[in-house]
Amino acid sequence: MIRIIVEGPPIAKKRPRFATRKTKAGKSFNMAYDVQTTESGRFLNDLKSQVWKEPLSGPLVMCAMFFMPMPKSMPKYKQALAAKGLLPHEKKPDLDNLIKFAKDCLNGIAYRDDSQVAFYGTPTGKRYDPRPRTEIRIYEFEEYFS
Repeated sequence: MIRIIVEGPPIAKKRPRFATRKTKAGKSFNMAYDVQTTESGRFLNDLKSQVWKEPLSGPLVMCAMFFMPMPKSMPKYKQALAAKGLLPHEKKPDLDNLIKFAKDCLNGIAYRDDSQVAFYGTPTGKRYDPRPRTEIRIYEFEEYFS
């Protein structure tokens, strides 16, 4: 099993951006670019500080919990619920996009390819917490179901 903790607010996968550019000759062309290079770099730096042997192979099970920051305007009774882990996060970013970003960053580091993730285990979700972070556990298929 691999256990990863990345401190700071969880990051969601963003859509690629598109632009039309012109060459010196005056021809225009379309291009796509990634707007998340800085965020990916921060996430990868935190991953590299948590050393493990080599990328896992075979089918995998991923458990991912995203602990979202609490808004300053949140009432005290909700803050108390969040501190106990009883307040789910039901706003943007979507859970799917949070998982996509984490899986893309772990590609080639924790596993050879993100297509190896065959199941999402429990717990997987997002909720408010006083300490925002991302916690990921990756199990080999046989290890999780034995």
